[in-house]
Amino acid sequence: MPFREINSKMVEATVVPGQRLFSQRGAMLAYRGDVTFTPNTAGGQGGLMSMIGRRVAGEATPLMTVEGSGTVMFGHGGHHIQVIALTGDTLYVEADRLLAFDGTLEQGTMFMGSQGGVMGMVRGQVTGQGLFTTTLKGHGSAAVMAHGGVIELPIVPGRPVHVDPQAYVAHHGDVRNKLSTALGWRDMVGRGSGEAFQLELSGSGAVYVQASEEKL
Repeated sequence: MPFREINSKMVEATVVPGQRLFSQRGAMLAYRGDVTFTPNTAGGQGGLMSMIGRRVAGEATPLMTVEGSGTVMFGHGGHHIQVIALTGDTLYVEADRLLAFDGTLEQGTMFMGSQGGVMGMVRGQVTGQGLFTTTLKGHGSAAVMAHGGVIELPIVPGRPVHVDPQAYVAHHGDVRNKLSTALGWRDMVGRGSGEAFQLELSGSGAVYVQASEEKL
């Protein structure tokens, strides 16, 4: 795993010849060694269809390719950073929350309505935005951003986890998602108002929850 957490809001990545990283443009804070940064429009290993999907989804977050030999420090906006390691499974995360990730990971875009929810449906029903989210698949790691810190909640068979959709950051594993209306739920135990939604995640994997309802 090339990412090392310096503190809760900064990570350091090791860059070695023949391998590359991707990061949000403007996320580089400092670096040591012979490292190059070039704009990337295709968005990782997903290729042309990934790029088209991201543009259709409105998730064309500008990326840069990081290559060479050295170490690079990343951070953005003072947001808290969580490093997530993948061992062959898929991470589902909003594009604007991706700070940096391994070039070994295959990036794609998913229409979340086809599997019943998570942030795609949340955005469609709560914020009026699109129904897409970004996926990273393979072996490697990604650094994601959140407000107020992040907690990882395991999801095990037979024990679903319920999350305030506004606090959802990302999830990975073989997870099924269901968004349901819960009138009065957030008034009682959350911090929202008006019509409320619960995000139920079941199966096997983990969900990452931020300690805030703020968007990035």
